[in-house]
Amino acid sequence: MELPDPAKGENPNPDTGVAFRAIVGADDVFVDESTRQRYGRSSGPAPTLPMAVVRPASTEQVQRIVDFARERGLALHPISRGCNWGYGDARAPTAGQVILDLSRMNRIVELNRRLGYVVIEAGVTQGQLWEHLQTHAPQLWMDSTGAGPDASLVGNALDRGFGHTRYGDHTLTACGMEIVLADGRVLNTGYGHYDDAVAHRVYRYGVGPSLDGLFAQSNVGIVTRIGLWLTPVPEAFSAFFFSSPDAEALEDLIERLAPLRMNGLLQSAIHIGNDLRLLSARTRYPWDRAAGRTPLPDELRRELCAEFRIDAWTGCGTVTGTPAIVRATVRAVRRALKPHRVVFINDRRIALAHRVAGALDRFGAGARLRQQLATVDPLYRLLKGEPTRESLYGTLWRVRGELPGPVTNPLDAHAGIMWSSPVLPMTGSDARRLLSLIEPIYARHGFEAMVTFTMISERAMIAVTNLYFDTRESDEAQRAAACYDELGQTLMDHGYVPYRVGPSGTDRLRRGSAVFWDVVAQLKQTLDPHGVISPGRYEPRP
Repeated sequence: MELPDPAKGENPNPDTGVAFRAIVGADDVFVDESTRQRYGRSSGPAPTLPMAVVRPASTEQVQRIVDFARERGLALHPISRGCNWGYGDARAPTAGQVILDLSRMNRIVELNRRLGYVVIEAGVTQGQLWEHLQTHAPQLWMDSTGAGPDASLVGNALDRGFGHTRYGDHTLTACGMEIVLADGRVLNTGYGHYDDAVAHRVYRYGVGPSLDGLFAQSNVGIVTRIGLWLTPVPEAFSAFFFSSPDAEALEDLIERLAPLRMNGLLQSAIHIGNDLRLLSARTRYPWDRAAGRTPLPDELRRELCAEFRIDAWTGCGTVTGTPAIVRATVRAVRRALKPHRVVFINDRRIALAHRVAGALDRFGAGARLRQQLATVDPLYRLLKGEPTRESLYGTLWRVRGELPGPVTNPLDAHAGIMWSSPVLPMTGSDARRLLSLIEPIYARHGFEAMVTFTMISERAMIAVTNLYFDTRESDEAQRAAACYDELGQTLMDHGYVPYRVGPSGTDRLRRGSAVFWDVVAQLKQTLDPHGVISPGRYEPRP
């Protein structure tokens, strides 16, 4: 049959809505314009309008939806919670797809305290798992991103997201997936396809080909359940914060920290952000003081950094282990960073700082310390795996006017976000070279180069850099799109390939690639010949 085109304002076929309601219930199928517009919003420049939104509550319902979609020639775009801001949000790659919202599938299926793992459905949020662990297994930490308590764990792992603890590589610490294929079958990876395999959640590979990787950053299956490893709460823990006022210090910082990461002394991700990154977390763009000029004028940038006591480069990391190991590692980090400012913080020091601030408040002198604690507290908790909302504040950097109350979803505040996140070797020279490529591009298009270098493994860094803009400002949105395109082309030209992209960056992935994407297309044709699952997502056109 000929399907309606939502991009032209045509309504979904009523028979489609009736069929979906028969599967999931009347309250969890949405074909109204308002809901479709909400799910189709974008933190980039290109929203897409879905045909409908369907919210299943079980794997069996997902199977039935997939079967119906295949029979009727419909396309399904699965999301866990839709909080993939800047990398696609909740929207489908193209208009007219049916959003398969898995947020009702939010059961924590199993928690193994002894072996430190959890089995969860696709809709479980970071905040939900954190609260569950506080009640049932306070001896275990999860790993959290900065996307806040409402963001999905499964969605982030499938897009190869990362966090802050020793288990910060979320794809690497996933063990065993349940996947609904495009033909309606359910695939269990690893040892999951053996009914009695006792090592299902502790050994990722199983026997035979390891299939898990096929379902990360792809569109060949719908992951409905996953196992995640958890970190035992360490005997001792210390966060460290370091900074330098020297704009040229980045290369030296990386070269000093890289050996500690390489030899395993530092096992968690280390983040190094520039002053603009920290400014965006503390304030919004000073339109009045800048007299409407963009990007942020250098003199005003210096003034703001002085007001908020922000250095050119600021970083953080963690040290964990036995008390003896932590003491020895702290000494090693202190020696390595000796020319730079470094501060170590643990639970005892945080508690002491709060008591001191309380004492100073009685004399009207605690405001400055309170301000410092308001900045440090959320990040300190995040380094211990606790999801916080404070990181979302940075997305509002370019938003004009008053905010609509506390923001839990940047799209509600018209925040535009486009990430350009290349991977590079862990060398100071590569970091310097990358900055020399991107900073002129940002400036030329009228944006600030917000940059964080994350030492994600023993040998690699990810440069997380992004555009912030107000989606209501059409000229700014157009400039952001042009800037994003030039960034992507330039970085690819110089061998800096992103670790993750949104729909608008997908086609660029084929550049300079021989055979790989042809094989990916063959896998798609084999596993999903009718294009049922999210056509266009991580599927660059020839």
